[in-house]
Amino acid sequence: MTTSTAGPLLLGVRHHGPGSARAVRAALEAATPEVVLIEGPPEADALIPLAAEKDMRPPVALLAHVVDEPGRSAFWPLAEFSPEWVAIRWALEHGVPARFIDLPATHTLAWGKEEDKEAGASDRPVGADARIDPVAVLAETAGYDDPERWWEDVVEHRGGAGSGTGTEADPFAPFTALEEAMGALREVYGVGGHDRDLVREAYMRLQVRAAQREFGDGAAVVCGAWHVPALRRRTTVAADRALLKGLPKAKVDMTWVPWTHRRLSRVSGYGAGIDSPGWYGHLFAAPDRPVERWMTKVARLLRDDDRMVSSAHVIEAVRLADTLAAMRGRPLPGLTETTDAVRAVMCEGSDVPLGLVHDRLVVGAVLGEVPQAAPAVPLQRDLARVQKRLRLKPEPLERELELDLRGETDAGRSRLLHRLRLLGIAWGEPTASRGSTGTFRETWRLRWEPELYVRVAEAGVWGTTVLSAATGKAEADAVAAHALADVTALAERCLLAELPDALPVVMRVLADRAALDADVGHLAQALPALVRSLRYGDVRGTDTHALTDVAVGLAERIFVGLPPACAALDAEAAEHMRRHVDAVHGAVGLLGEPGAVSSGGIRERWHSVLRVLSGRDTVPGVIRGRAVRLLLDDGELEQDEAARLMGLVLSPGTEPGDAAAWVEGFVGGGSGGGMLLVHDERLLALVDAWLTGVPAEAFTDVLPLLRRTFSAYEAGVRRTLGELVRRGPGARGSAEVAASGIPGFAPDLDPERADAVLPVLSLLLGLDESYDDDFAGVAR
Repeated sequence: MTTSTAGPLLLGVRHHGPGSARAVRAALEAATPEVVLIEGPPEADALIPLAAEKDMRPPVALLAHVVDEPGRSAFWPLAEFSPEWVAIRWALEHGVPARFIDLPATHTLAWGKEEDKEAGASDRPVGADARIDPVAVLAETAGYDDPERWWEDVVEHRGGAGSGTGTEADPFAPFTALEEAMGALREVYGVGGHDRDLVREAYMRLQVRAAQREFGDGAAVVCGAWHVPALRRRTTVAADRALLKGLPKAKVDMTWVPWTHRRLSRVSGYGAGIDSPGWYGHLFAAPDRPVERWMTKVARLLRDDDRMVSSAHVIEAVRLADTLAAMRGRPLPGLTETTDAVRAVMCEGSDVPLGLVHDRLVVGAVLGEVPQAAPAVPLQRDLARVQKRLRLKPEPLERELELDLRGETDAGRSRLLHRLRLLGIAWGEPTASRGSTGTFRETWRLRWEPELYVRVAEAGVWGTTVLSAATGKAEADAVAAHALADVTALAERCLLAELPDALPVVMRVLADRAALDADVGHLAQALPALVRSLRYGDVRGTDTHALTDVAVGLAERIFVGLPPACAALDAEAAEHMRRHVDAVHGAVGLLGEPGAVSSGGIRERWHSVLRVLSGRDTVPGVIRGRAVRLLLDDGELEQDEAARLMGLVLSPGTEPGDAAAWVEGFVGGGSGGGMLLVHDERLLALVDAWLTGVPAEAFTDVLPLLRRTFSAYEAGVRRTLGELVRRGPGARGSAEVAASGIPGFAPDLDPERADAVLPVLSLLLGLDESYDDDFAGVAR
């Protein structure tokens, strides 16, 4: 091996730097070393051959985790433009041994645990652990206010694609210059706050010595440029071993996992996050004219987004980027210049399409792949099999997935996603469906993050398959749950995930907790989730009869305990109880609907409870008002009786605050009360007359309640109510109003005006005009 200096070839790099990657490849081609030593955990040496597999596609990462505590883990990400990845690929292609020489993960992960225990107990002064960024210091010394711009000008644009300069004369020159700069920094800053580096560098020196004994001076070392001066420094073996003495240890496993460009922008195991991995990947891959090729990518992306971008836009954007670079004294346009040019020319000054360019190109949405031969916990392998069978591929971009549970494939996808959520593997989150709200349809928002591989490893303690792990986790959660609502929510999740073996355990715990819990609020919180669970039997084919007795028993206990629990409550407690009443009402509606369960008149008993609540003076007004409203909505109370009750409450003998709370309960809370007032002017007249009669000294007290009540109405409802109040509905009843007519509404249908819409309707439906007569007959 021929190098410019004696001893091993030290190639100091910037992690994830495409300029460093190109320089490493050129230096290795020129030096042809006999062994390549790379900064990274030595436990991964056995995984290096997998990098040659055709199924291995960066970005990928080495994942190390403690066997007994999978959540304690670390990643070493590698992109296609990472110098370490280039070194690995070069060694495999040339049949040269490649080894990792950094401090073993068995020490770093155990070391991290001890540091967590000692956190907060240090007496070191503030600033003692300040860590410097070598690139930032060099950039500031050179007069740059942006470290990325300095790195682009000095490294990325030196010998890069299309730069017009080359490194053929001396491929080792950039490493010599960078080593001198880092040596000067180390003389001034020492370890620069990176105290652990002393131990890491001691271990690396020992590994370099071992390679020298085996291969002589034929070793090439690829590591962070910050470490090169320390590796060059001569120390004794005894001194280095002394630094390593007594390090904590932990048993670790290691494997390859897919990574994403988005995650490369975060600080990782290499301690080097980058803001623009997509841009760096482009600089590394572009054979020539990087700016022109970049602008072409941007134009293609914007065209796919249905934006008008022509070839002239591309040409003008390239010219503007070149001009900006010349004005700013840069050798080539960088990301700043290309972004400014794209904003001005292709995005017409708007940052909205520029955000799309940043997400899709500057950062990128690339998800790597690893071969099946990579080590994995059994749960991970089972998950991969299920994903393949259900054709549900992990993707780095967020997307929505609509599921029709009547189909076997979609039902299987739903089961998988619910089981993973139960295991704490948040691949998908359920969201509101745009279409039907029936129980046969689900909508999920999916995004796969690399950290989920750690969550899978953690969940492996519960079982070797997704089904067995979810079952074990559900049983453990049921036993450990403290609140009754937590157990009922868990029962619902077990039904959604179809865990028949876990459900008996959950139901046993649920029955025990329900029998012991006497708090009506807790029972009211638990009932809705339990009743919702009963609805899944028809669609998912799950036997829910075991839940019926518990649900009915909970409802009966709520009916008995609710009236006493609603007495003598303050305003905040009354509002909480009002929400409980709404939740129980919705649950009873599901529980007592035809064909749901044999509820034995449960609705009738609930209506009796509401009548009790509506008539007790000790019950807060917001609850009494809501009870009257619920009875009215269910047809258990005539409108005349509702108007009478409202008239009593809004009489002068009632405290204004209590009356306002009653009104809020009756027409507030997003229950459609605004439309009720629009269509029943008797009720509106009562509210109007009461409000105008509130004494001035009490008006400021009731104003917040009224504002909260009426501000929840839609704008159209508020506008209609304002119009009705403006013209003064007085004390007229609905029949009188209907007889006299409401402005804008005729008493009968106007056939001529109705027929006017038929041609447009025929056009929308693609029908002939001959169908108009048929439509007219139907309309009339």
